[in-house]
Amino acid sequence: MTLEQLRIFVAVAEREHLTQGARALNLTQSAVSSAIATLEARYATRLFDRIGRRIALTEAGRLFLAEARAVLARAAAAEAVLTDLSGLARGSLALMASQTVANYWLPPLIQRFRGAHPGIAVSLAIDNTETVSAAIRDGAADLGFIEAEIDDPALAVTAVAEDELVIVVPAGHPWAKAPPAAAQLRQGAWVLREPGSGTRSMFEAALPGLGLATGDLAVALELPSNEAICAAVAAGGGATAISRLVAANAIAAGRLATVALPLPKRRFLALRHKERYLASAAAAFLALAQSGTVPA
Repeated sequence: MTLEQLRIFVAVAEREHLTQGARALNLTQSAVSSAIATLEARYATRLFDRIGRRIALTEAGRLFLAEARAVLARAAAAEAVLTDLSGLARGSLALMASQTVANYWLPPLIQRFRGAHPGIAVSLAIDNTETVSAAIRDGAADLGFIEAEIDDPALAVTAVAEDELVIVVPAGHPWAKAPPAAAQLRQGAWVLREPGSGTRSMFEAALPGLGLATGDLAVALELPSNEAICAAVAAGGGATAISRLVAANAIAAGRLATVALPLPKRRFLALRHKERYLASAAAAFLALAQSGTVPA
């Protein structure tokens, strides 16, 4: 069994598609098919079911996927150790972040880091807080950045910045003129992020302070994008709770208005695995994120 075979298996398994797996690895479909067939033949174990024109992981394939990811993560850690011998002259840094952090806070930091260390290839993946935490735990990324508190004994959590949630409504909405009572908040329509997002979790945790419980809100829409939420609210879709960073431009342009109800501030948090080797590039980026300079 080779690392290349494991990489091919993981790429195909994650997409459950031979062509897409081959495209992701810049390989021919025949090479990918051959690697999978060799694994299955050598160990006399079917990893995929062929169902019509698609494939699906078997139970054995699902079990093997976790092990294959772990082996590749360890190989990447070993490579990082060797790369560190050349300092920060070359190497790679895999970041993963939740939407608000990734779209509004991280880009200036990444640009500054790339300016200081042009030989380091930086990649950024975006998902919700739960997925980011799982990726750091599984070794799929070097550093994670989220906006919701977590409790995971495998992860080291470091506060790197501060943000503020605000309730916003369309311009001209009655709530913008006078803060609504709890009964009015129950009657209003709400547009919220999907469950599992840091913004949604923090807003729900703040509801008791507004005299509400989680089930009290009439959620008209759940959307997976901050930008989509702002657009829906500005178009009259209801109210939402969102980062001030996200809503700032729409508020300044008069498309959204804030509601004078206090919500707690929240911290942007950096995540790393406690037991995985922290490469020089990751350590340098973490130091930059902790420097106290929050990009505008």
